Amino acid sequence: MTVISSKEFVNNQEKYFDMALNEQVYVQRESDNAVFVISRDKKGYLKPDDDLRRAITADELLKGIHEDIHKMFAKG
Repeated sequence: MTVISSKEFVNNQEKYFDMALNEQVYVQRESDNAVFVISRDKKGYLKPDDDLRRAITADELLKGIHEDIHKMFAKG
């Protein structure tokens, strides 16, 4: 497992995609601790984990955005 910054990933994408063929590469954005994983397991996809279980659908995201926009304009 290798953990790198998002800036390091952007500057050396090919290197880390190649590395991900043999190990998991975690890319972390320091500003908000967001993390994504580049990996290839035997089945060719990432295994479910707690982050995936907390994920929301695009429809749920859109509904939340609409609610937030309505709240902002209601205050004004």
